[in-house]
Amino acid sequence: MSGLNEEQLIPQYAENKAIIDGNYDKSLAVKCINGTYVGTKTENIISYKGIPFVDQQPVGKLRWKAPIEYTPNDGIYEAYYFAKLSIQDLSVTDHQGEDCLYLNVWRSDEAPNQKKPVMVWIHGGAFMAGGTGVDLFDCTSLAKENPDVIFVTVAYRLGALGFLHLAHLADGKDYPDAQNLGLLDQKMALKWVHENIAAFGGDPDNVTIWGESAGAGSVTMQPLIKGSQQYFKKVIAQSGAPSQTNSLEETIATTNDLMAALGCKTVADMMKVDARTLIDTSAETVALRMFPVRDGRILPLDPWEAYSSGIAKDITFLQGCNKDEMNCFVADWTIDGFKAWAADRKTKKYAQVLTDEERAKIESFCKEGAVEDWDPDSRLFGHSWFIDGAIKMSESQTMGGGKSYTYFYRVESSNPIRKSAHFEEVPIVFAHPEQIEGRPYDATFSKTMRKMWVQFGKAKEADLKIVDWDRTYFLTKYYML
Repeated sequence: MSGLNEEQLIPQYAENKAIIDGNYDKSLAVKCINGTYVGTKTENIISYKGIPFVDQQPVGKLRWKAPIEYTPNDGIYEAYYFAKLSIQDLSVTDHQGEDCLYLNVWRSDEAPNQKKPVMVWIHGGAFMAGGTGVDLFDCTSLAKENPDVIFVTVAYRLGALGFLHLAHLADGKDYPDAQNLGLLDQKMALKWVHENIAAFGGDPDNVTIWGESAGAGSVTMQPLIKGSQQYFKKVIAQSGAPSQTNSLEETIATTNDLMAALGCKTVADMMKVDARTLIDTSAETVALRMFPVRDGRILPLDPWEAYSSGIAKDITFLQGCNKDEMNCFVADWTIDGFKAWAADRKTKKYAQVLTDEERAKIESFCKEGAVEDWDPDSRLFGHSWFIDGAIKMSESQTMGGGKSYTYFYRVESSNPIRKSAHFEEVPIVFAHPEQIEGRPYDATFSKTMRKMWVQFGKAKEADLKIVDWDRTYFLTKYYML
């Protein structure tokens, strides 16, 4: 994820304001249900940043409450600057807050002959980090390359603000949604897009939701949420699946551990904790343990069974994974740090669920082709966290009568550790060559990959079977499946 320096932060993160003097460019204004938003123009691309998709931001008494639906508003507002990111680690930017439920839109200024297809990006970050207000997810270049498509990026609550189970507490009955608020935020954003995107020239009946990592997990969970499927027709999931969820038992244990660290016993106690302390303490005590929850109400207890039973048979998927998914964590955490983390995770997992025979099979599989001493663990967690979920997602979707186009990304970085690691393809699909690290920028490959993604997003269901996928080029030169 791209960081921002101070010079970038000042103009990009100024507050959007109401326009009360009538002095604005009418050609850049779009009237939506909850207000008229005035964008900015860069060459032929108009961007609208920081549009709220809720009526009230989730602050104060609304912390851990479901998003409040937007209402009609006749006001006129700037949409010049990215809004705050959901509170997280400060290394990305200090422009963070609980008031974070906003989205961004990019469109070409050329008048369309027909409504444009829409691609909605949901960011990743392990459900505890990330956001849309960073350089990498600016869609200006994508929109220039594809003026017949409208691009949208949406935010959602993260970590303990978006995925913290509270209903089991003595005073938790008024917080039944707290464990899956991030997903409900996404659903509300998709509803806003469905009801407002036509004003931007978009086709509300041809929306593709799209994400990577936790974002891919999110877009594969949205079809499982009651009422969500009406807002999109297709899904692109890069390295994420419904396997990125917790059981009720796991999430309750996580909540209890965090509360113990904070010295809290009730929701009332937790409400008194400032958001920065809440997030920093959760990072220290329950990092990588907060995920959406299979609660049997918002998400089914068994997502795979739901897919295999045809819950999303009318939704078409493009999804897959990268060959060396976990290698990015080896590189980012340092080799020794990764080995210590992996050893701890294996000890806990093996002790709880694996038989000696299962453990032996897994260890044999992970050692195949190993060169470095960290290779087996990287292979183990790459498969269990990402690759296995991608395969199972495709199998379950097709078993349920739906369609799934599946890819396997094998383009390697020149970095000897990262190789085809998690996140390697994201700068490519966002047309940001300046964000690609460790290898020369291959313009032909990058444009071809984006063409595949955008063709999928543009195609109507009846046209998917005849889309030109350039399969020969990818199979022979870049080993895409």
